[in-house]
Amino acid sequence: MAKLTKKQKEALSKYDPAQLYTLDDASNVVKEITTVKFDASVDLAVRLGVDPRKANQMVRGSVSLPHGTGKDVRVLVLCTPDKEQEAKDAGADFVGLDEFIEKIKGGWTDVDVIITMPSVMGKVGALGRILGPRGLMPNPKTGTVTMDIAKAVQETKAGKIDFKVDKFGIIHASIGKVSFDSQKIYDNANELLQTIIKLKPAAAKGAYVKSIALSSTMSPGIKIEPRSVGA
Repeated sequence: MAKLTKKQKEALSKYDPAQLYTLDDASNVVKEITTVKFDASVDLAVRLGVDPRKANQMVRGSVSLPHGTGKDVRVLVLCTPDKEQEAKDAGADFVGLDEFIEKIKGGWTDVDVIITMPSVMGKVGALGRILGPRGLMPNPKTGTVTMDIAKAVQETKAGKIDFKVDKFGIIHASIGKVSFDSQKIYDNANELLQTIIKLKPAAAKGAYVKSIALSSTMSPGIKIEPRSVGA
């Protein structure tokens, strides 16, 4: 195992891996224990007491983070020609249809979010095997299949993120950058957590939110007391 630098040792001395922190405290600690030289992402991992193999226990949705993600989100809009200008004016990075469908079939997926409209989902649906595993498949439930292309692009650019429980019952999401002040990290994390809590499936039994951890790129996870966020 690599030796810790003096800076890393000093950072980790401010943190107890066995302790359960409040979200407020964790939002401060994650900044203190991050020692990388770049502007690291801040991530939230929420383990839920659901069985995602059952359709009635699937948890997925979208949330607009109050302070954005801190990332430049690359948006592709797959639409008919009459919607292209609307998409460009709203700030989409790539706009078109058939030419991008062919590029994706060829292996191109250099975007973060794909937005489309109901009338072309027949064409887009054929890309499921490529887009699905990468989390890029547009879905009406997350607002990425819509006739209001401009609104969808603007919300995505402003910090709207999609989330979905994985096969292990965990939701992973990036909720900001270490350069954010601790209040912004708290606000973004809390917004996501409250949205997840509201989405509790009726079929889920026992504890819904089992554990929460806040971390940054290369930092250890800070355990959060679920009751501190009303879970």
